[in-house]
Amino acid sequence: MKTIVLAAAIAAAPFAILAGSLDTAADPVVAAPAPSYVKAPKLAFTLRAGIGGAPAYFGAQDLKAGPDFSFSLDYLALPGGRSIGNPDPNAVSYGFAPRGSFRYIAKRSAADNPELVGLPDIKAAVELGFGLGYTQRNFEAFADVRYGAIGHHAWVGEIGANYVAHPSDQLTLRIGPRVFFGSDKYANTYFGTSVATANFPVVTPAKGGALSAGLEVGATYAINDTWGIDGAVRWDKYLGDAKSSPITARGKDNNVTLRIGMTRRFSF
Repeated sequence: MKTIVLAAAIAAAPFAILAGSLDTAADPVVAAPAPSYVKAPKLAFTLRAGIGGAPAYFGAQDLKAGPDFSFSLDYLALPGGRSIGNPDPNAVSYGFAPRGSFRYIAKRSAADNPELVGLPDIKAAVELGFGLGYTQRNFEAFADVRYGAIGHHAWVGEIGANYVAHPSDQLTLRIGPRVFFGSDKYANTYFGTSVATANFPVVTPAKGGALSAGLEVGATYAINDTWGIDGAVRWDKYLGDAKSSPITARGKDNNVTLRIGMTRRFSF
């Protein structure tokens, strides 16, 4: 089974038409039953829920465990006979395809991180967006754009690629580079210091651009057409003003995240 990632957290999906099935009797003497066709759903999507580890904030030294979740749109029937994606979870198709993109950033609080005392707290953020993916059997690439609909209200973008291996029909392995971009507003929110404090005596604005680059290794195991297991480990090195930020200078100039969880496909 190949799952579609259209909104992300990182996989592209096949596009094709689901064919119906016709059952007939093997013995010509016996009357064949009436044809029965598989009805395509109007909507299909995949949810992932599990546990992840990430720094408490960008530049923090230690990892913090927490819930991990994602949403990917697999298929949507549109008016006029149009559609996005494919209703068949086993369909295989390669090429360009649109995709959704989603990211959640936890709040940053000086109460939870005493080394940040004096800096303003930052609310949790939800980034929503879209992108374009390209898929071949052993290669994937994507470019995403997201906006902080909740929280930082800034623009970010990400590009990446994967080498894809299929050790078995159920197991898929991916490895590839990532580059993350953020606007001036995003960079100043998470890497700038807008007030002078005991720990950060100098006001340091941060400008946007390429803010990190790294590598992700992931694996997906399809238990069946409905359930699966998905996990990944990612390492990023901060770039530009994210690297020179006094926040990362007191903490770490790189970022490690990891996750593992169950996936469940829903069709309606």
